[in-house]
Amino acid sequence: MARGRIVYADDDLELTRLVASTLKDEGYEVIVANDGEEGLESILVEEPDLVILDVMMPGLTGWEVAKYLRSKREFDATPIMMLTGIGERMNEMTAPLYGANAHLDKPFDIDDLLATVETLLADAAEEAEGELEFDVEVDDE
Repeated sequence: MARGRIVYADDDLELTRLVASTLKDEGYEVIVANDGEEGLESILVEEPDLVILDVMMPGLTGWEVAKYLRSKREFDATPIMMLTGIGERMNEMTAPLYGANAHLDKPFDIDDLLATVETLLADAAEEAEGELEFDVEVDDE
């Protein structure tokens, strides 16, 4: 069984192969999209546990995809990571504005990517577990 389902949207084909194969080797199910529109479609169909987005892509940008997801209640708890080469300062400022939970700048260290993926998925699972516990509380009155 996969450790989690990830949709990864990036128009850099060489990088997507590297990232997807690394994540698959770590036990994740990875759905790759090569532009923003394909990425959004994959997210809506696959309902992933995590979304990784490049910012500058043909069609929809990663920012537009993230903003759309944050406007939909069913994706409130889905973590989003921006993986982009727009520059560290720009990424730092814009990622939170569009609802991203984390960001990594290209070029990045693969160990940093894996650590961030693990942290985001663990935090999301912990949050979902907390919501379940809260939802089943019963008033004794």
